[in-house]
Amino acid sequence: MLIRQVQLADLAEVSRIEAENFSSAEAATPKVIKERIENIADTFLVAEQDGQLAGYIEGPVVASRYLTDDLFQRVQPNPNQSGYIAVTSLSVAKPFQKQGVGTTLLAALKDLAVAQKRIGISLTCHDNLISYYEMNGFTDEGLSLSNHGGSTWYNMVWENPEI
Repeated sequence: MLIRQVQLADLAEVSRIEAENFSSAEAATPKVIKERIENIADTFLVAEQDGQLAGYIEGPVVASRYLTDDLFQRVQPNPNQSGYIAVTSLSVAKPFQKQGVGTTLLAALKDLAVAQKRIGISLTCHDNLISYYEMNGFTDEGLSLSNHGGSTWYNMVWENPEI
């Protein structure tokens, strides 16, 4: 499996995978995904397997420990130093699910966070995914203030061991 930085040519496939895995209330629009590709490509990774896009992980770098709902709509270039990578989407194409693609993407993002000297990685998830993220080194820090898509979310944080 190849993990690489996103390219604009990936837009249609990333948008398709996003729509396939999230409710219409939660999914980012192709317009927002395009803005993310253009503005935060340095924290937007894709996984390729056998020439196909298997999944992706992305999110902006923010100063706060926890995600805020505005991050799902607003895209600004990442600061050069510090901050948390706030994952606004981790999504795996249906044919590649349950094959370790998500775990591989999380590991690659952790490596990136260390290389970029980020404080850590923050994300929100539904309660049924808490154990998955804990298995991947994240700590459950309780109920999130986010109500993105009208859902209940939990704060999950991974701390950079080198900071």
